[in-house]
Amino acid sequence: MTAHTLDTPQFYLTAPAPCPYIEGKLERKVFTHLVGERASRLHDELSNGGFRRSQNIAYRPACETCNACVATRVLVDEFQPTKSMRRVWKRNQDLIGVELPNAPTSEQYTLFRRYVESRHGDGGMAGMSVLDFAMMVEDSHVKTGMIEFRKRGPDSGFTGRGEGDLIAVVLYDRMATGLSMVYSFFEPDEAARSLGTFVILDHIFRARRLGLPHCHLGYWVKGSQKMEYKSRFQPLEKLLAGGWVREDID
Repeated sequence: MTAHTLDTPQFYLTAPAPCPYIEGKLERKVFTHLVGERASRLHDELSNGGFRRSQNIAYRPACETCNACVATRVLVDEFQPTKSMRRVWKRNQDLIGVELPNAPTSEQYTLFRRYVESRHGDGGMAGMSVLDFAMMVEDSHVKTGMIEFRKRGPDSGFTGRGEGDLIAVVLYDRMATGLSMVYSFFEPDEAARSLGTFVILDHIFRARRLGLPHCHLGYWVKGSQKMEYKSRFQPLEKLLAGGWVREDID
């Protein structure tokens, strides 16, 4: 594979394909490779321009007749959880999140399959094999890690680790100015925990402890039910033609 430098990255345009968010629309993406020793720096620069990472690819929408996909990031220092978010946080204090290298396991894949089949059975990830999952997790040339959540056990106070079954997993990137949630999945039978909200809260608080100003949540698409949850984590910045603009999304 050809290595691309930070100063002269090679960009490509995908062919039109059905949009996964807006029925009847076609999507196109512009993308480049994140490889080599300068990958992390290039990733930082491109993320500031609204790109997202998937494996060793950085991409952003490049649709000819639509600009509905808007890159979003939470302003970590100013974020205050709502009353319902505080209830979710309290409800999940029996869980411990442990940071790990981005190394896939069979336990993670089993939970991933349960999650996808329950939540996104008709989506693009429904057919992902164990090899596809492994590539999603470990094929990265940037600073990538995972967080595994398990219930607290009798020895957790000494070990700092949870015990028992895997409850939730977050795959994330650490950048110079923030954390980026690449993908998260969790136990579908624990719906009462609101784990989707919990892992985002955990990520925001981790960024705050690290002194990082942003938590990147990916693209928000107005009118897309799949993306609606992102508008609850405010204050948000969204990327417009003139740059990042603080704006409440409603």
